[in-house]
Amino acid sequence: MSQFIKIICFFFITTLCFAQPSEKQKLEERKEQILKEISENKAQLENEKKKEKSVLTQISQQKNLIELRQKLLNTTAKQTRILSDEIYLTQLEMNKLNRELKVLKEDYEKMIVKSYKSRNEQSRIMFILSSENFLQAYKRIQYMKQYAGFRKMQGEEIKEKQNKLAQAEKRLSESKKEKEVVIAQTEKEKQELEKEKQEQERLVKLIQKDKKKLAAEIDKKQKEAKDIDRKIKKIIADEIAAANKRNAEKAGTTAPKAGTTEATKFVLTAEGKIESNNFKANKGKLPWPVEKGYISLAHGDQPHPVHKNLTIHNSGVEISTEPGSSARAVFSGEVLQVQVISANNKAVYIQHGDFITVYLNLSSVNVSKGQKVSIKQNIGKIHTDSSGKAVIKFLVLQNTTTLNPEAWLN
Repeated sequence: MSQFIKIICFFFITTLCFAQPSEKQKLEERKEQILKEISENKAQLENEKKKEKSVLTQISQQKNLIELRQKLLNTTAKQTRILSDEIYLTQLEMNKLNRELKVLKEDYEKMIVKSYKSRNEQSRIMFILSSENFLQAYKRIQYMKQYAGFRKMQGEEIKEKQNKLAQAEKRLSESKKEKEVVIAQTEKEKQELEKEKQEQERLVKLIQKDKKKLAAEIDKKQKEAKDIDRKIKKIIADEIAAANKRNAEKAGTTAPKAGTTEATKFVLTAEGKIESNNFKANKGKLPWPVEKGYISLAHGDQPHPVHKNLTIHNSGVEISTEPGSSARAVFSGEVLQVQVISANNKAVYIQHGDFITVYLNLSSVNVSKGQKVSIKQNIGKIHTDSSGKAVIKFLVLQNTTTLNPEAWLN
């Protein structure tokens, strides 16, 4: 193997070894977060069971629990793969160290034998005195010093390689033990997942008896959700028209005509463009609109947990949280509108350039239209229903186009 290939292999192995701890740490943090969510979800599910509330609610929470458990299994599978890679790379490193150590020991052994044969002090003196001139004698003295120094250096190098080998062996042992723990945990999680699936099947069988009533209930809720979505888009469209008119009057220009594509978009000022760019730059980094919680209904179209032929549409995400929790702004901006949908369902619209975040299902609101808000500022109290559930619906829009909030949240 050429020297160049050796260097490339060494660089590759070193890079991977340094990269692994960071990835391992991220996976460990992710696993802790999922376990925390599972614990919270199980607590809410047990609470629902004690209250003997709707089976539909239990099914929904059971579904969330299964999804979280599946995420946990995916995380532990990644951990296992990383540990396997780490074990393989450590073994490669140990093989390399053993080969280098063997060569060093052989060279050192030859040097010791040679040194033993010429150990006579007189022969060393004769070696110097037999020099043809002073320069040659000086060079021979220097050679003897270098030879002694090289011998010492080789001895130290052997010690260093032995220490590295011992560290690699320790690392290998630790990685193997850690892998065994992760595999055992994965097996335990698989068993828990199977139990949860069986429980979900049991609940589904209970509710299958009343299909018509359930389908009517779902249909009613979907109509209500679509009606709210239409109202949200109308409010935003009206606010866009009003804002563009104000800006046009200030600039002495004409606002975009109603019915045109331009009329459905904010005509941004220089300041508005900065706000919009700042919000866009934080995609995937925004804090959640609640301090603690989990996504109980994802974004978009999805089959109903019981009746797969029924499709549920969600324009945002629904996040279940603790009763009495407050909603908070996910980014700094200006309150565009406060909407009263019903006595226990108020909505806050916050503008960030041409982006708008919407917070629904608030029982009370702490902000007013035109007010500047900061990131994580408390904007209102989330409504807690009669069964003790507190759920916030959160939307992200660019002008009047709804986006997937999950892609924006951290």
